Amino acid sequence: MATYIGVMSGTSLDGVDVAIVDIKQASSCTVIAAETFDFPASLHLLLQRLVVDGHCHLKDFGALDVALGQFIGHAINDLLSRNALQSADIIAIGNHGHTVYHSPEGELPFSLQIGDANVIAELTQITTVADFRQRDIAASGQGAPLVPAFHQAVFSTPEKSHVILNIGGIANVTLLDRNQAVIGFDTGPGNGLMDAWIQRHLGQPYDQQGNWAASGQSNIALLNQMLADPYFSKAIPKSTGREYFNLGWLQQQLDHHGEPVDIVDVQATLMSLTVKTIIDAMTLFAPKASGVYVCGGGVHNHQLMQVLQTQISEATVSSTADLGIDPDWVEAAAFAWLAYRTVHQQTGNLPSVTGADHAVILGGVYSA
Repeated sequence: MATYIGVMSGTSLDGVDVAIVDIKQASSCTVIAAETFDFPASLHLLLQRLVVDGHCHLKDFGALDVALGQFIGHAINDLLSRNALQSADIIAIGNHGHTVYHSPEGELPFSLQIGDANVIAELTQITTVADFRQRDIAASGQGAPLVPAFHQAVFSTPEKSHVILNIGGIANVTLLDRNQAVIGFDTGPGNGLMDAWIQRHLGQPYDQQGNWAASGQSNIALLNQMLADPYFSKAIPKSTGREYFNLGWLQQQLDHHGEPVDIVDVQATLMSLTVKTIIDAMTLFAPKASGVYVCGGGVHNHQLMQVLQTQISEATVSSTADLGIDPDWVEAAAFAWLAYRTVHQQTGNLPSVTGADHAVILGGVYSA
């Protein structure tokens, strides 16, 4: 086996996904084992303060970078041990880390992730590839999304045009069509705003099965106001994150709306926002797609999936399990694949997706 490990911590802030992946060639990717390691309460609180509240002293920032690196390193060692594997069995780790700020269009563009790769390489004694996004940004790209290159390599078929839809905290789509270059971009909020709203009002980390949203009534006036946000009409390539679509953004929308909206109706409206922006993206860029394959946490939101299937009547909606990879592990597997590309000195970005001037080799390599 040619075995790699992918590590992903998404905008949902629930934990770290670790996948052990066999990659014999660029188009062959088999997940051997995978697990989500939940953040301990203390680490989760620190991440919340930094990512959600935006408050952190430099000393605390540096300590959190190391703490997350330690958590990831121990999680990898744990998964290896339980699968009777040694460090020597793994060629490289692809560590996305946790994005604390994504700003690809500022005067000095950057995307910043934490989860110290030095610590991971030392704890695991495995070569670690990290800091994937910044090189694409240095080449005038968005630095995101990066997974469409993986989608193209592993999920594309010559006879079909289809869409890979990742619904994490932010939702993004990848259009795979043999007649054109790959298109991929962030459509807007996925689960993130819904998670934040239910956590604020009901103390629950997420809306299980989407039942709370389903019990409310979407407010059309509020929805249309949200859809007027400039991000949704912005031309591609584009990417976004929690630093834009957050509770502060939502509160501004509610304040501007003026009339009070019941909290459960806000949740229903947020689900409508996620669905509508996904549908709009597909209508514009993938009107002839024969299938939509969903991955990420949103695949477990029964109500969300049901509404998507109802509104995408011309295409089949299912999960990436139908394409050979469990929807929970697609992004972690993608960063194992990106590590494979980097250690083989192969480019990992798609300029047609990120807008980079050219394809580049991604990430920094931290040797074992």
